[in-house]
Parts: sequence; structure tokens; C-alpha cells
Amino acid sequence: MAVERSVGLPPAVQETVRHLHPDLEREVRAALEVLRAFPERGKALKAELDGWRSFRVRGFRIVYRASATSIDVAAIGPRSSIYLETARLLRRRAR
Repeated sequence: MAVERSVGLPPAVQETVRHLHPDLEREVRAALEVLRAFPERGKALKAELDGWRSFRVRGFRIVYRASATSIDVAAIGPRSSIYLETARLLRRRAR
């Protein structure tokens, strides 16, 4: 049986989700529920984003990392820019 984890969405990510088209927002919320139960479903990222995973929702990606008790979402955005933006965001947080 899968372990249910809490999902942590920073305020900026919550704002992003609220401004998505309603159909896409519904799909992103459903994807987050899938990740709560099965965090290994996402693709492991490499290089600067090592330790993070990516889950596809249409042309968008959810970048997250999982622990035994939670799913921590770094960013949600279009595939074309999400990885560069997430790496930039994580570098700023590390300072």
C-alpha cells in the first residue's frame, strides 16, 4: 500500500496553480495527488537539479522532491523554461 505524504507548495507555486486554465489546474491537482501516493513516478533530474524529480502534465512540469513524509514542490511551469527557472530559483534560495 502506498504511503500518503503531505504536499508542500510555496506561495509562488500556489499562485501559479491558481492562474492556470481550469482544465489544466484540475490536471495539475490530480497529478499532485498521484505524486503523494507514488512519488517515484516522476523522472529523476540530473546535473544542477540532481535530487529533484519532474512529473509531466501536458506541456507543463512539476519539479519536486520526495521524502518519507512529504512532497516538496519547487516549481510548476511550461517545459520550455521550467528547468532553467527552477535551477535559478534554487541557487537563490541557497544563498
